Amino acid sequence: MATIGMGDIKKNVRLIIGEVPYKVVEFQHVKPGKGAAFVRMKVKSFINGKVVEKTVHAGDKFEVPEITYKTMQYLYDDGEMFQFMDNETYDQIGLTHEQCDDVSMWFKDGISVDIVFYKGEAITVTPPETMELVIAETPPNFKGDTSSGSKKPATLETGAVIQVPYHVLEGDTVKVNTVECEYLEKVK
Repeated sequence: MATIGMGDIKKNVRLIIGEVPYKVVEFQHVKPGKGAAFVRMKVKSFINGKVVEKTVHAGDKFEVPEITYKTMQYLYDDGEMFQFMDNETYDQIGLTHEQCDDVSMWFKDGISVDIVFYKGEAITVTPPETMELVIAETPPNFKGDTSSGSKKPATLETGAVIQVPYHVLEGDTVKVNTVECEYLEKVK
């Protein structure tokens, strides 16, 4: 298995810390006036999605996890697990609510998602980076609500809540960034 050291730490680099695969989401190289340089990083677990802070010193080595992705179709929530289907073999797999906790708000019947596999087992899911969704509920506009940059909350058809500009109304279709959980544009 490949290994990486302190100098190889960058955003989105994958590494194993204590048998758990992580992805670097933030990092900062620190060179203090006294002492050796080190890297402060935030890493996100592929297993449970938790973000933790770690400090890496020169000489620290990490193994690179063998992570594979497979595009599958979201089918339904059976109450205990979210069910997905392989579009080629039609095999079904289930992931628990804990495994999909932070991304389940984007699940819509029939969408294609990337299932993350580690050591041959499905561990989590990644929704598409952008999606077009219908606004299910948002407060109405009031006269004078035209100041630039102002936002209001809107609930999407999947149940996710995002901030949208005042001109967006119920029933409108909007393009959303699922990674940052933000409004991108209104779809014509």
